[in-house]
Amino acid sequence: MASDTVSPPEPPRGVAPAHIALVGEQKAAAEVRDAPVKKRRISTLTVRILAVNLLAPLMLWAGLLYLDRYQEALVRAEIEALSMQAGLMAGAIGEGATGITTQEQIRIVESVARPMVRRFALQTRARAQVFERDGSPLIDSQLVLHPNGMISVAPLPGEPDGVGPLLLRLYDWVFNALPRRDNFPRYDIRPLRRASDYPEGASALLGEPAAAAYISENGHFIFTIAMPIQRYREVVGVLMLSRASTEIDESLRRVRTDIMILGGAVLLVTILMSLYLAGTIGRPIRRLALAAERVRQGRSNTGIPDFSKRRDEIGDLSVALKAMTDTLHQRLEAIERFAADVSHEIKNPLSSLRSAVDVVGRIEDPEKRAKLLKIIQLDVQRIDRLITDIAAASRVDAELARAEPVPLDFGRLMGALVAVYEETDPEGAVPIRLSVARGGGLLTILGIEDRLVQVFRNLINNARSFSPENGSLRLTVRREGSRVIATVEDDGPGIPPGKEEAIFQRFYSERPKSEHFGTHSGLGLSISRQIIEAHGGTLKASNAHDFDGRILGAVFTVTLPVARGLKG
Repeated sequence: MASDTVSPPEPPRGVAPAHIALVGEQKAAAEVRDAPVKKRRISTLTVRILAVNLLAPLMLWAGLLYLDRYQEALVRAEIEALSMQAGLMAGAIGEGATGITTQEQIRIVESVARPMVRRFALQTRARAQVFERDGSPLIDSQLVLHPNGMISVAPLPGEPDGVGPLLLRLYDWVFNALPRRDNFPRYDIRPLRRASDYPEGASALLGEPAAAAYISENGHFIFTIAMPIQRYREVVGVLMLSRASTEIDESLRRVRTDIMILGGAVLLVTILMSLYLAGTIGRPIRRLALAAERVRQGRSNTGIPDFSKRRDEIGDLSVALKAMTDTLHQRLEAIERFAADVSHEIKNPLSSLRSAVDVVGRIEDPEKRAKLLKIIQLDVQRIDRLITDIAAASRVDAELARAEPVPLDFGRLMGALVAVYEETDPEGAVPIRLSVARGGGLLTILGIEDRLVQVFRNLINNARSFSPENGSLRLTVRREGSRVIATVEDDGPGIPPGKEEAIFQRFYSERPKSEHFGTHSGLGLSISRQIIEAHGGTLKASNAHDFDGRILGAVFTVTLPVARGLKG
């Protein structure tokens, strides 16, 4: 028993002839094979992982280094402390260092106030200035009288002089420049300035305490508090305390140093973890890419690395690539075997055709000549059928891969197929009896309708060719669990023992004796099994027996999975 005739669809328009397409494919494959493989010294994947992982900590690190809110809190605390100290000092001077002049006017007694101011200035580490009620300078704790008679103002206690370790100066330059402090006025260090020369001093002369912030020559903040000196609620002078932001800068420097140390450690750990992550991702992918490249170049003896033990996406990728490569190798081997089988099958009619052609020219007997011409005609038909069926078989895989399966009611599909046979069968054709059992549940599958119809046409036509004239053909459809099972039974001689699998081989052509040799190519059952397996099913052949063990006919069983998600 053998496969039936294959009825392939017409090739689509616009497709180049096979030999032209083959030449184009070979040329394209040669161009791809000769293309240079990119070799990167630095993995771009590693660079991207580093960039993504370092961006967030770098931004956080850079933002924390400025500590604007922390600095504002320190400034507020410094001004409040300086205001409190200035208030205490102004109160002490007003109570203990003032006197009444002959004109009955309250004035500050310089000889009493000077030691008090000097002591307060040393304790507060600030520059203390005392002005008369008219704003003229009276006492300055930082005033220096040089031997040559010149007068100058010494730097504020603790104010950096701009000379020190390179790293410290670099630190001051960076953090004093960003954010820029150009909008703050410069601190006036000229000696013997009047209180009204300072906005806060002018405010204090009117009895209102005031504060101001200045920038020194070295770019550091200097905070100034002007406090009115009062006696009996009368303003008798002004006290100005000026202090450099040394303690604030030192606090910020310590915090920033800690942040830089911690941030550096975090960056180092991030870099090491990024490199490790890039290595665990990039190196395996690179190995897989190189292995795939070797396969592309035709070195199929080199296998795909096995990363299945990783149990992650790369492991899944290696398993998929390995399965794809194995399938590709199997496909190539199948193509080679198919080409060998085709060559063998075509040589037989060609040899017969060549012999008949050689002999026909030398035979004069019309009857024998007619027989040879008949042989030539049959051989040509056989070659034509072989080529047609081979072309159809070669397109099955591609068409199955392109087509999208859709839900099909398998019982209704078989009913429509049997109805077509009943309408088109000639008189005397072997009848088809259809039995669809729907009691077991839905018969819906996912499939490609045209190809499934092709399979059952092949099975029905094959069964009919072996059935006797008074025989019948039975097509049954039922459901068992998650499978739909269809059987095609005939009343023919059955399948020769031991040939149940051989009949599915390509070009197997054991046919009835009454049939002309070469009428069938032997590809029908092979293609049918290929289509069913592409649908996730099976196609098997067996014989039906009676109680005495006699063969009653052949049985072909098709099993297909029920569409997922369907119950019933």
